[in-house]
Amino acid sequence: MATYTISDLAREFDLTTRAMRFYEDMGLLQPERAGPGGRNRIYSGRDRTRLRLTLRAKRLGLSLSEAKEIIDLYDSPRDTGVQLRRFLQVLETHRKQLEEQMADLRANLEEVREHEREAQELLRKIEPTAGKVMDN
Repeated sequence: MATYTISDLAREFDLTTRAMRFYEDMGLLQPERAGPGGRNRIYSGRDRTRLRLTLRAKRLGLSLSEAKEIIDLYDSPRDTGVQLRRFLQVLETHRKQLEEQMADLRANLEEVREHEREAQELLRKIEPTAGKVMDN
């Protein structure tokens, strides 16, 4: 079975070792300890997979606690239906949040455009040639 050091995984996933330790503190990774005083972390293939899933969840915008909950569900021998329903709930909640943020951004963008139009119109009134330079 392949094992990995903290540096191996940090390098592979372009993370800092500090981030790796943080994921461990959050319970996302559970390396074995070796060496004097258990200072050396030995990561398993399972840890590598959990890290990959954690980073995928982060890219989706899920919190680390949501990522942990979902990953832990897949680690457990429980009913797959329960796992998939929970995953769908988390995704639905996150999708709705993203849709709300997107609507807010669109409204904000339209407001900026309106202010630009008003400023260009005012500039045309006070400097008729300046407005032509500013038009896009």
